Amino acid sequence: MTDKIFENITILDAGSEGKAIAKIGELVIFVPFVVPGDVVDIQLVRKKKSYLEGKAIRFHKYSEKRQEAFCEHFGTCGGCRWQNMKYEDQLFYKQKQVKEAIQRIGKIENAKILPILPSPESMYYRNKLEYSFSNHRWLIPGDRTESGRVDENGMNALGFHIPLLFDKVLDIKHCYLQADPSNAIRLEARKYAMERNLSFYDVRIWKGFLRNLLIRTTMTGKVMVIFVFRTDDKEEIEQFLDYMLAKFSEITSMYYVINGKKNDVITDLPFIHYHGNPYINEKIITFNNEKEVEFHIRPASFFQTNTKQAFTLYRKAAEFAGFTGNETVYDLYCGIGTISSFIAGSVKKVIGIESVPSAVDDARENAQQNGITNTSFFSGEAEKLLTPEFIEQQGNPDIIITDPPRAGMHEKVVKAILNAAPDRIVYVSCNPATQARDIALMKEQYDLIECQPLDMFPHTQHVENIALLVKKISLT
Repeated sequence: MTDKIFENITILDAGSEGKAIAKIGELVIFVPFVVPGDVVDIQLVRKKKSYLEGKAIRFHKYSEKRQEAFCEHFGTCGGCRWQNMKYEDQLFYKQKQVKEAIQRIGKIENAKILPILPSPESMYYRNKLEYSFSNHRWLIPGDRTESGRVDENGMNALGFHIPLLFDKVLDIKHCYLQADPSNAIRLEARKYAMERNLSFYDVRIWKGFLRNLLIRTTMTGKVMVIFVFRTDDKEEIEQFLDYMLAKFSEITSMYYVINGKKNDVITDLPFIHYHGNPYINEKIITFNNEKEVEFHIRPASFFQTNTKQAFTLYRKAAEFAGFTGNETVYDLYCGIGTISSFIAGSVKKVIGIESVPSAVDDARENAQQNGITNTSFFSGEAEKLLTPEFIEQQGNPDIIITDPPRAGMHEKVVKAILNAAPDRIVYVSCNPATQARDIALMKEQYDLIECQPLDMFPHTQHVENIALLVKKISLT
């Protein structure tokens, strides 16, 4: 059945995983790189129990929602899957995604969902990118000569992994996600490596000198570069890093990591500081507009990827909280304490909880350097820390702000929040589906008052959502 072709099929909707949706009778078909309103012939490529997957092989009509993709890598690279859809339509489908999650998973029919807030920038909005070195380049049309041989670039690549293919990397020429000097740094690193005949990583046999390149930037103009090598060839490493520093005076902080493991996780490895400051800094104005606070961002620090939109998110979350100045606030999954420091001047005290010890160290340092004295940060998993004893010691929360990872909150965290019974819960989420699941677990005790979707990642299917929950009034 996988080679079957359906003709003249109208694309109906945009799916949450970046693929569009069509229907054949009751069968749902997911199709990539098409836009709602397109009329296409679909060739089936995969059959699952509850749905089908296909690809568009012929267009009969182009949707009015369609636009020309601006990136030459669109359709091959796994990112920016909605780049061929007009931005206003992207926002429509993101808003729809939030509404459907709240209704279908949260079982709340008439939730107030405010109009989605667009990103201030739809290009060059990311402050962090990670590239992979690979000797298994994904070949595209034009990469082979007439004789069938691979072009002069060989099989080496520095770019992004091809979706669902662990060993293939697309060599990126220009990426529209991160502003200069990001592209220039990547291209120069690749050029140097090729000229020096340095070996690019081979994930199939776990060999190769060069593994990864990470670039972090801030609105204050700081640039951090982190190289990941497989082996500790000190002479070769130092020559490489010195070359890059000589080429780019913009680099204010440089690290490297030696990763000889078979996986790419580096947060458990030492970051070796090679040049400049040990951190880059970002600044924001606090919620009460009293002062500017500065955050130190280190190699492993979590910081919202779209800086300008992050400030909007923090402000909206604080508005939902409705501070009067005398509240005890728990900030769960607090990272380096950005929200805690942002709201500290508007409340009595903030208790931050974070599972990554280095992030807690950063949060404490950030509070200290900004003269913030009413925050306390604790390292540990929220489901283990939020005991009745902890709450009794730190004070019962009037408001809880929670910003968990995509998987949402552990069920024990939900139970702990319900036992603490704060007046308000402000739930920030990058995954409306798991957020809606957690809200459903709390709806016996809390009413969902309103939601504020935000677009943090233009041209992708991802959407951020802030939900305000208020404790129900007891009649007993």
